Amino acid sequence: MRVAWEGPVGRLEGELSTPEVGAPRALCVLAHPHPLHGGNMHSSVVYHVARGMKEAGIATLRFNFRGVGTSAGSHDDGEGEVEDMLSACGWLLGERPGLPLWGAGFSFGARTALLAAGRDERIERALLVALPVRAYECPGLNELSIPSLVLQAEDDDFGNHAAVRELFPNLPRGVRTACVQGTDHFFKGRLDALEQLARETAESWLADYA
Repeated sequence: MRVAWEGPVGRLEGELSTPEVGAPRALCVLAHPHPLHGGNMHSSVVYHVARGMKEAGIATLRFNFRGVGTSAGSHDDGEGEVEDMLSACGWLLGERPGLPLWGAGFSFGARTALLAAGRDERIERALLVALPVRAYECPGLNELSIPSLVLQAEDDDFGNHAAVRELFPNLPRGVRTACVQGTDHFFKGRLDALEQLARETAESWLADYA
């Protein structure tokens, strides 16, 4: 379902998906890859993560950062995009009050989700897919205090699983890492495996609330 709300610099657009059976058990806002390199809420990785979450019973909100699609504004080098994600979180919580809120993202969106989780205590879980640790500073990962999964591709030039472990050797106990073998930054040929991992991760987090 296409949705829109008033963001920090104007209207933001999104796509809200809810489980086909039963009421949602949690909420997840998903951030897309870099806007200046073609990233948008329809990016394949974001779509498959959202579908895996939906299959686990999660209401998922994909959205376009400022300046992408019909979202107002222009690219803000990351800072404004964090504000956009926090705005999306606030809107989704307003639409579905009383449910746990999670954050997720792919590549630039994973970094955005990481920064958002560090600023907003309403975000209770974080799924960071292809976190670009070789391309950008990723501050806050060592201090992340919520259960999280950093999910990397084996052959990711922007930062694979080994790079995460090398650059962040002292991750908090609740921050897990995982690797999808035999694929690149865009999970070419392994999107189904990525979707299954997103579903399994969501199911394990839901079990925490049982």
